[in-house]
Formats: sequence, structure tokens, C-alpha cells
Amino acid sequence: MAIERTLQKIERPVAEPGFLGAGHVARPVVGSNYKQSDPFIMLMDDMIDKKDHIPVGGPHPHAGFETVTLLLEGELGDDKHRMQSGDLQLMTAGSGVVHAEIIDKPGKMRILQLWLNLPQKDRQAQPRVQDLPLAHVPSKDENGVHIKLYSGSLAGLSSPVQNYVPLTIADISLDAGASTVLSLPANHNAFLYVLNGTVQVGPDGALLQQDQTGWLSKSDEDVPSELALTADEKGARFVLYAAKPLGERIVSHGPFIADSQDDIPRLYREYRQGKMQHITTVPEEQQLKW
Repeated sequence: MAIERTLQKIERPVAEPGFLGAGHVARPVVGSNYKQSDPFIMLMDDMIDKKDHIPVGGPHPHAGFETVTLLLEGELGDDKHRMQSGDLQLMTAGSGVVHAEIIDKPGKMRILQLWLNLPQKDRQAQPRVQDLPLAHVPSKDENGVHIKLYSGSLAGLSSPVQNYVPLTIADISLDAGASTVLSLPANHNAFLYVLNGTVQVGPDGALLQQDQTGWLSKSDEDVPSELALTADEKGARFVLYAAKPLGERIVSHGPFIADSQDDIPRLYREYRQGKMQHITTVPEEQQLKW
């Protein structure tokens, strides 16, 4: 008998003014307790309603982890790696890289950006970027259940995105009253973030509402688990994130994740000395377009 996932903890992150200035509201979905969220370091829900042409979001460095950007609405990025609504980009910062998410014209956008830890053995990996446009996202529409799978394997779908950490990301919509049961590895840390509506979670039908984050129960056993989901009378849309915890200590400082405190000054020094290349200049074999 498969292990049934239940809703263990509900959080309602508060939206606050964002660092990009007027028209930017940011909601910290994940980021308060890494021991709980491992390997998820941080997840931000950025809602932007830009009214002018003043550029914001210039070049900046990262190292020691991966950024996973799901663009829910709008356009983002440069010409080579420009994202449209529904696109995903996974950037492995690894040993250190510079990138820019410049926004220089009026428009609305909504961005879910995840910081995902790298295993210690892969923290110095060569920087890499993977682009998965909406048109190529594996999808399934069946019995009022609509799944777009961006990473991992779920509901008979498999994403081409390559992962250092076993990772599932799915944008799921349920029509009014629709139900599904999804299979996830029982030892993966998993949560739902509700974009619209209300969803009943688990065998007891615990309610998870719009703008809430629901952490699921987890087992130490490496076996399948079942996640039962049912939408209320207005339907629901949510994003599912699941990944295998690493159980490794990290040091977080600014844009860098490291093994020890001694690594942080070295990373800043390498950035100042221009040793971190821009993500658009990494070798072609490290720029994957699915």
C-alpha cells in the first residue's frame, strides 16, 4: 500500500514592496527555514507592473546553486534567452556566473524564481543554462486535470530538463470538482503553492487556498507515495515542487551559496576580478534549448 501524502503545514507568505521599485511586489514563498525546505533555498513570487522605460535588474553574480525561473506572465530576459509566458529557464550557477534580468519597458509580469541547492560534489560545476519554452513543455489534459511538467517525471510525463538534484516542477490546473492522484517519491520534500482557487489535499481533504504554501508530509523510505488532490467548485491552479533533500550544510551570503564561510570572500574576489563569465558567453554545449 502506497504512502499517502498529507498536508502538514500551511504558510501564507506576505507580499511586500520589491527591490525593483514602484510596481514591484514580492512574496517570499520559501526561505525562512532551510532545514525544513532542503534542497529549496528560496522561492520568490515577483509581481511586476512596470509603467516606465527606466531599466531595472542589471548584471549580478551567482555561485553554488541553481536558479529555476518559471515565467507565469509577461516577457523577461535578453534576445538569446528571452522568456515568454509559460517558459522555464534553469541556470546552473555552479562555480560562478553573471546574468542579467533587465526589465526596460512597461508591462506586467509574474515570475516564480527558485534557488535550488547543488550537491556539495557539484557545487563547482561548469555554469549551464537550459531553456524550456512553453510549446515544448510536456503536458496532459484529462478528466478536468491539466498538467504542464517542467522538470522530472509525473503522471506519465517526463521533462527533458537535466537535473543535478532530482526535481519535479509542475503547473497544475483542476476544473471545478476535478480530482487526481499523483505519485511522488515518498522521500522527496514537496510543497504546493496555490495561484488561484482552493484545493483539497490528501485523504482528509485539508483545504489549501490562493496565495498559501502547503508543505506535504514526507517519509525517509525510498518508495512511491500518493498525493490526492480535488478542486473546489471554482477550480484551482497551483504549482507543485518536489525534490530530494541533500542533508548538507550550506553557507548563504548575498548571491552566493558555499560550503564554508571562507568560500564567500573568494567568490566576491573572483567576481570583482572578472573571473565569472556572463551566462550568454558560456560554451554552446552548456546552453541547452529544449
